Amino acid sequence: MRVGDAIRLAAERLADVSDTPRLDAEYLMSLASKFPRTDLWRLDIDGASVPDGFDALIERRLAREPLAYILGNQEFFGRTFRVTPDVLIPRSDSETLIYAAKDVAGGAKRVLDLGTGSGALFVTALLEIEGSSGIAIDASQAALYVAENNAQILGLGRKQAKFALRDWTNEGWSDDLGQFDLILCNPPYVEDDAALDPDVRDYEPASALFAGPQGLDDYRAIVPQLGKLLLPGGVAILEIGSTQADSVGGIARDSGFSVELRRDLAGRPRALILR
Repeated sequence: MRVGDAIRLAAERLADVSDTPRLDAEYLMSLASKFPRTDLWRLDIDGASVPDGFDALIERRLAREPLAYILGNQEFFGRTFRVTPDVLIPRSDSETLIYAAKDVAGGAKRVLDLGTGSGALFVTALLEIEGSSGIAIDASQAALYVAENNAQILGLGRKQAKFALRDWTNEGWSDDLGQFDLILCNPPYVEDDAALDPDVRDYEPASALFAGPQGLDDYRAIVPQLGKLLLPGGVAILEIGSTQADSVGGIARDSGFSVELRRDLAGRPRALILR
């Protein structure tokens, strides 16, 4: 079978599990053949056979394993980040926080990222805000390994980007961190009984997704602690679910913050700026 035919047939099989079946099939063929996706057509010209591992990769995707985990990477804000099942897959919706940070904290010198996961927000912020450095924390050591690796791959030195194993539900977790011009946080915010696609519920880490019956448990833990971590004039930017602006905003106002809403490219509420 020609490579092009194998991609076409795979895309037909993937149509029931993916919104981008053709693209998925091409990426998986690129992975199996170790050939750039944009040049796969050359394999047909050369008469190359379908690589042995291609069918196995398609079966993984048919089982609803996310494409990013199969490939081992995901693009965020124009950069490629390594991802593993230990971290959430970065989503383009979260880029809203970076745009907000550049807008309201473009001169930030010290940045704190709470629950860094892959490090996508933290690393991107340090690369986009000139002269910034900071600390990223996570309660998962495995996630911190991924985040630190991404920082190194993308050119951040150990002095500029530091990482610490911390759990914001434990007393004293922030005592030695100092204060910051900018705090970023994409906490767990999914309701425990939320209906999620199998790609998410069955594969992404539950500890980074679920936050109680209303999806608010982590906001209630984090927000009251932000004031002592912010320098005068500093801002905190929190990612929220698209229906959580009022509830999370209320938690923030009760803790003494003013609140500004930012929407993602689809027009959905996505980030709150706290001052």
